[in-house]
Amino acid sequence: MAKCVKIISIILIIMLTAILAAIASYFIVTSGTRLDPEKLEAGRRVVTIYDKDGNRLENASVSDQRVNIDANDLHDYTKNAFIASEDRDFYRHNGLNYKRMLKALYRNVTSFRFREGASTISQQLIKNTHLTGDKTISRKLKEIRLTRQLEKKYDKDTILSMYLNTIYFGHNCYGLDSAAHFYFNVDAEDLTLNQSATIAGLLSSPNNYSPFKNAEKSKARRDLVLKSMLECGYISEDEYNENVRMPIGAVENRPKSRYGDYISAMFDELGGLDIDPYSTDEQLNVYTCLDRDLQLSVEEMQFDCDNAVIVRNREGGIEAFKSTIGQAKRQIGSTAKPIFVYAPAIDSSKIHLFTRIEDAPVNYGGYSPENYDKKYHGTVTAEESIIYSYNIPAVKVLNATGVDNAAKYAEKMEITLSDDDKNLALALGGMKSGLDLRQLTDCYSALQNDGNFSNSYIIAKVTSQSGKVLYERSGGKRKVFSEGTAHLMTDALIKTNEQGTGKYLKERGYQLATKTGTCGNQDGNTDAYAVSYTTEHCIAVWLGDKDNKRLEITGGNDCCKKMKEILDNLYAGTTPPPFDTNAGTKEIEIDRQEYEMCGNVLLSDDHSPILNRLKVKCLSTNIPKVKSNNFSKPSIKKPSILVDNSKICIVLCQTKYYEYLIYRQNDKGKELIYDGKWQEKIEDCPSDGSYLYSVVAYYDDGKNKFVGDEIVLPQVKVSSATTRQTLPDIVNRDWCSE
Repeated sequence: MAKCVKIISIILIIMLTAILAAIASYFIVTSGTRLDPEKLEAGRRVVTIYDKDGNRLENASVSDQRVNIDANDLHDYTKNAFIASEDRDFYRHNGLNYKRMLKALYRNVTSFRFREGASTISQQLIKNTHLTGDKTISRKLKEIRLTRQLEKKYDKDTILSMYLNTIYFGHNCYGLDSAAHFYFNVDAEDLTLNQSATIAGLLSSPNNYSPFKNAEKSKARRDLVLKSMLECGYISEDEYNENVRMPIGAVENRPKSRYGDYISAMFDELGGLDIDPYSTDEQLNVYTCLDRDLQLSVEEMQFDCDNAVIVRNREGGIEAFKSTIGQAKRQIGSTAKPIFVYAPAIDSSKIHLFTRIEDAPVNYGGYSPENYDKKYHGTVTAEESIIYSYNIPAVKVLNATGVDNAAKYAEKMEITLSDDDKNLALALGGMKSGLDLRQLTDCYSALQNDGNFSNSYIIAKVTSQSGKVLYERSGGKRKVFSEGTAHLMTDALIKTNEQGTGKYLKERGYQLATKTGTCGNQDGNTDAYAVSYTTEHCIAVWLGDKDNKRLEITGGNDCCKKMKEILDNLYAGTTPPPFDTNAGTKEIEIDRQEYEMCGNVLLSDDHSPILNRLKVKCLSTNIPKVKSNNFSKPSIKKPSILVDNSKICIVLCQTKYYEYLIYRQNDKGKELIYDGKWQEKIEDCPSDGSYLYSVVAYYDDGKNKFVGDEIVLPQVKVSSATTRQTLPDIVNRDWCSE
């Protein structure tokens, strides 16, 4: 018994010592930690923006525009949305929720990581205004002490008001009133239940739950907030059901000012960087890729509808950006063909640019694509299909090479296709959500950059007021297409610019690769595109209507006109160097006759005449392996022979370049009756009797004579009483089609 008492006493002493040590540590670590009322009311940090040349643009802080709200002026459901989602016991605790803290401590200990903090609204206010975001024990102890001071000095409604006025809601919105105006263009006091739940749902990850970036995630998060409000008794079942059925209804309210769209996009990007939005450092210096003159020229362009423009340099820096729809995703139309159909097919060695495709009606399980001109163009090449943007050949290629193959390449360009996207409509840009203009431009830059993909960026570097580098762009490149594939596609898109759907932009004085696209039907179009690139820039233009109203717009006309304005400003007084599209490709000669008459791709016979050599360009890794022997070993299909009134007619298959020897044989011997070029019919009028005729094709290049096999024709019999006799006739068959 005495031994047990001794053990218990030792344990109690150890525990008491640990508690006293913890208390001592608390007071030592938090010594001198004092609440600063000014920080609780302080405006947000100042962001100073610099252009690509390092020149200061303007201060982007709008703290002078911020309106501080009083929580008592808000609707109850607005306040309750934050309480239900962030701190259900806010009005019942003294700033610290000890039960949640113990649970968080247990999880942190068992996971060996400081992952959870169990922060109340009061703690969050202190952390955001007084402390750094470091997850350390000392910071947590200071947070606890400051929170206790906060709760002693202010009542709950005042604390809630200060919290709502300093919290960050993404898109450079600090404070509830700022967020209400940005997301819904209303005062905070006028937020609806739906709007309140949406904004409250942003707090855990503003960049991830923004309705302008991830509409589905934003809605799911809003519904979770509504569910929490229902569980807390703040709303009824009917209110919950009514609001979860509502669309988000967010309307982006960007400031209309010089560089406004660019600055807004910059803040969107800044929000996605690993930089604490509650940094106590009052100054943030952001160095961008902005070309001030180019941006202003884009902003001054006149448009008759919603529009978006992006100009990206070869390294990925966005030098100009304008958009009336922010970075909303849209259907991309025929701009999908090069990046999702032809480049993947060529890169996979499935086709060549000169592969022949039949542009004719087709039906794939009820899906029957049509060309934009409602016509069929017969046999065309893949390159011609790109140049003139034919739809049917693109769908045929995707069907032959596989949607999964296209999805694999899309993934390399950071485009994840949903199950709904994985069908043949993808060839024509049919996607559930589509792409934003920045994503589309990044995909085309892979063709511009020798097959290497890299994300575009606005921000090159971010520093603190003290000069500490908080972020610096170090983006790498990812190989998507082979160098040869990118060069072949660039060749095709240069021709598109010169003679195809982008011909409005021809004769610019420098090489330009262009692809256009249009989405719509006979009632009008909803989206029109032009994407162009030189060796120095990749530019994209979108025209349309954010509400999908039908407009009389096309990519090849309206978008190309705007593209011309941009190019004229971009390259005023300068000319980008030409493309070098030879690396990774090889120019070869194929047998023209085999290719044009039969669709076969064979390397030219060494003895082929020049006129029968067709020069084409292909991947250096996908050179045809079979060589034609049509001239070193002439070969023809069996001619037909018939007897008509004692006259023999031999019908020869038409072939270029060959000459013929025709022999007649009977019991008296064999003799040559013809030696010469092709004729449709060779006639012979022998005396009565039975005969065997034979034909030999040969090719004479002037130095050598190459003789083919002798072809013996069926025996015929001639007499004065002979009536017309027709023997097996294949004259109407394609001589090389079997």
